[in-house]
Amino acid sequence: MAALRFTNIIGTGSYLPEKVLTNADLEAMVDTSHEWIYARTGISQRHIAADGETTCDLAEQAARRAVQAAQISTDSIDLIIVATTTADQVFPSTACLLQERLDIHGCPAFDVQAVCTGFIYALDIADKFIRTGNCQRALVVGAETFSRIIDWSDRGTCVLFGDGAGAVVVESGPTPGILSTHLHADGAYKDLLSVPVGISTGFRQIIEGTAYTQMQGSEVFKVAVRALGDVVEEALQANELDKDKIDWLVPHQANLRIINATAKRLGIPMQRVVVTVERHGNTSAASIPLAFDEAVRNGRIQRGQRVIFEGFGGGFTWGSILFTY
Repeated sequence: MAALRFTNIIGTGSYLPEKVLTNADLEAMVDTSHEWIYARTGISQRHIAADGETTCDLAEQAARRAVQAAQISTDSIDLIIVATTTADQVFPSTACLLQERLDIHGCPAFDVQAVCTGFIYALDIADKFIRTGNCQRALVVGAETFSRIIDWSDRGTCVLFGDGAGAVVVESGPTPGILSTHLHADGAYKDLLSVPVGISTGFRQIIEGTAYTQMQGSEVFKVAVRALGDVVEEALQANELDKDKIDWLVPHQANLRIINATAKRLGIPMQRVVVTVERHGNTSAASIPLAFDEAVRNGRIQRGQRVIFEGFGGGFTWGSILFTY
């Protein structure tokens, strides 16, 4: 009988662009104020990619830091998955572009598009590759230059988003790491949060640079809180665990009100919730690995602790991953 294979996170990394856009900066750009933004979102600042700085640039920096933390060589990586909504090109995939940057050859490399849940989808896929014996070591990245699809005259969206990248290296091991993954989607909500054009429906708007994010905020909030609470409960029930056995909740960093509401519904104290949204804003697929890397590097999240990732994004998509770090 073949030995059971488990997926373990062995290295984390992240990267934020140098440019910081504060709420005070936004006051000069759009009809808003720091007080208005912070009261509704919990965000004080966000990082914005420089002109010419691409999603792959951000992904490369985060990936190299994760590889360094894992203390491995890049030629031992046999799978690359990049979760992004803001790919550098129509094709090749950002994962293939990253593969070339890292001088890795021959292994599968592809992108996943599930917007803010993208990293959870990507890590789920890597876990299945490892559990089925088709991969020994994978690089999973969430990276976004979301500022490129924002209308900076729309105060309902421009105050929310930022750019960044986060990455993990995972490998096959004999002891349980990832315990369970739970993915969901419902396209019936597609119009509540979207960029409503694409290559086949609005190519001219893409060329003109007017393909922007549109959001119905209050409706998104209601569905997000319910879905995020449900998907964490699903993970706990699947593993027959009480919430008191969870050391850390690492949520998608969309909005502090959503994070607070979800934690309250689950009965998880905020002292056990990793929150970076005040300084990063919503970095879409990058937000969970960014927050996780920060908490690992500052010593809050320790080896042997149980962690839950939870995400929610346009589509709608949502999901959770429960693991022992």
